[in-house]
Amino acid sequence: MSLYLIGDLQGCDEPLQRLLQTLDFSPSRDTLYLLGDLVNRGPQSLAVLRRLMGYGTSAQCLLGNHDLHLLAVAEGVRRAHRSDTLEGILAAPDRAQLLHWVRSRPLALQVEGWLLVHAGLLPQWTATQALTLAGEFSAMLSGSEGQDWLQRMYGNQPDRWSDDLAGDERWRVVVNAMTRLRFCDAEGRMDFESKDGAGSAPAGYLPWFDVPGRRSAETPVAFGHWSTLGLVQRDKLLALDTGCLWGGCLSAARLLPQPEGPARVAEIVQVNCPQARKPGV
Repeated sequence: MSLYLIGDLQGCDEPLQRLLQTLDFSPSRDTLYLLGDLVNRGPQSLAVLRRLMGYGTSAQCLLGNHDLHLLAVAEGVRRAHRSDTLEGILAAPDRAQLLHWVRSRPLALQVEGWLLVHAGLLPQWTATQALTLAGEFSAMLSGSEGQDWLQRMYGNQPDRWSDDLAGDERWRVVVNAMTRLRFCDAEGRMDFESKDGAGSAPAGYLPWFDVPGRRSAETPVAFGHWSTLGLVQRDKLLALDTGCLWGGCLSAARLLPQPEGPARVAEIVQVNCPQARKPGV
């Protein structure tokens, strides 16, 4: 049995198929953990969803910002962007089942001692707190309140966490951090304008994982979302969005469970991707 973490797909099913062939993946034996942004911008969003749904519990998938965008467009909350590739999903005869499955995906998971999230974690959060918040949000989104909440999801405020936050403001900070975060300051104030690499931080800001005193620093964290960051592999940090959509690679990390402590990354496997879209297009 093998465990694999896989970076952002964004509707690129053909590279995913080649990656799984390279891994000799078997859903009866192995488990995939997809780090969010399953759909959009790439040419095969519908095929990606149907493939991953078909794998059942052998494909554990996080919610990313593009996946939430799909839900918002489907509910009429948000207009489709010119560069969106969601039409196939929205017109599919099994649309309702597809959207229900997406809404049921979590914001964060823990596997073999690793905390998995699409984008990032605020410095005030412990790993346990982040998982608790993610679980509370997922219960809300997949429940009776979820459809209405999508109408109030968008916005950059509040831009930092407080334990006193409640309601929409609480959920907005949780979602923005876990699906959109790249840079924040020492107090956890988030910046959503800068999308380039780690060296492009605005004055006073740092990549979220480099903020001194981050309370989740002792827990290994794997994330995607940041294609201009590329592959980053540290002792307790793994960034896996390697720009498949933009003509880069699709990357998978094989986790090797250990008798004690978190699993270690045994290898990184990559396949080249033919897409060559410019970021932001």
